[in-house]
Amino acid sequence: MRFGVILIALAIIATLFIVAPLVSLVMQVPWSNLPASLENLEPIKLSIWTSTLATLFALMLGVPLAWILAKSNGRIAGILRPLILSPIVLPPTVAGLALLSLWGRNGDLGHVVYETSGWSIPFTSTAVVIAGVFVSTPFVVLICESNFRQLPREIEDAAIIDRATNKQIFEKIALPQSRNSIFTAGLLAWARAIGEFGATLMFAGSFPGTTQTWPMFIYQQLDVEIETAYTNAVLMLVLAIFVVYLLRNQLRETFR
Repeated sequence: MRFGVILIALAIIATLFIVAPLVSLVMQVPWSNLPASLENLEPIKLSIWTSTLATLFALMLGVPLAWILAKSNGRIAGILRPLILSPIVLPPTVAGLALLSLWGRNGDLGHVVYETSGWSIPFTSTAVVIAGVFVSTPFVVLICESNFRQLPREIEDAAIIDRATNKQIFEKIALPQSRNSIFTAGLLAWARAIGEFGATLMFAGSFPGTTQTWPMFIYQQLDVEIETAYTNAVLMLVLAIFVVYLLRNQLRETFR
């Protein structure tokens, strides 16, 4: 297929606009000081286990929700869908404020937790996980619902003829046929949770060893030791590229 000169020029400009800052970031890394820049592994460890836990919750909650949305054609589903997917485009500060309004010490649910147990959720590791679930679950719903809608209808019809219940169709047909999409959704959810910054900062703060995640550590190091910030930023860039590369085929199939 031949492309016009204008299309090629615009494609080149778009590529450079995205790739050039990434290349520039890599060039700023002091590779000779790499070991010293990675001495503090606490933020990385915290991000890995909180994002992993958030992903498990996102899959546990998001996959059934995606199935219900995919099989519901009612007005309620049409109203719920944009609400559920809104965190994808919601400004991080708004997301953090929303979490505080619900789970804060004086929040709608947070005050109940605090009054009954004396435990305040914000600015704890639990808050980091909750923020991760909030921002990552929409990705699970978006990808899994799209896949559920593409499942062969004749298989479901055959199961219905055999008097299979909706629960059996979901467990015995939908889940096995959607393994790749669920894996894709889980990995993207994990990548989104591990890279979360704004909502987590507002809701959980940035306390070393407790709530200071990897992105927050990078932000802090900009004022402390910029070489460390660049090194960790490049590691996150490599992780992001690896995730997208690993899922390149699955994403193409999901959004075909």
